[in-house]
Amino acid sequence: MVIVVAALVLSVLLGALILIPRNRNVQKVQLNAINKPSKVYSKDEVSVHNKRTDCWVIIKNKVYNVTSYVEEHPGGDAILTHAGDDSTEGFYGPQHASRVFDMIEDFYIGDLRL
Repeated sequence: MVIVVAALVLSVLLGALILIPRNRNVQKVQLNAINKPSKVYSKDEVSVHNKRTDCWVIIKNKVYNVTSYVEEHPGGDAILTHAGDDSTEGFYGPQHASRVFDMIEDFYIGDLRL
């Protein structure tokens, strides 16, 4: 009898884990909001960060510090083409896999002053 009750409780717990939706992206966004306060940068401020060792890019009016990613970039120095400038067109090019759209948020540092 104890085994039957234990199996029933275990089944309910496992079923709940499977059926209850989990949204991990919400937690990630909340962490980013807590850890990275949004700052507003001018285009002039961004433009000075145009080197391999100090690389910021603008994508859809958001500013990203991608310095730590430059050496890992699968496209080599292509990431430096628009360093310190607007990289929106290159970022949304056909060469990028969809995972890059999730990755970029880790580098977000603020918004572009319009």
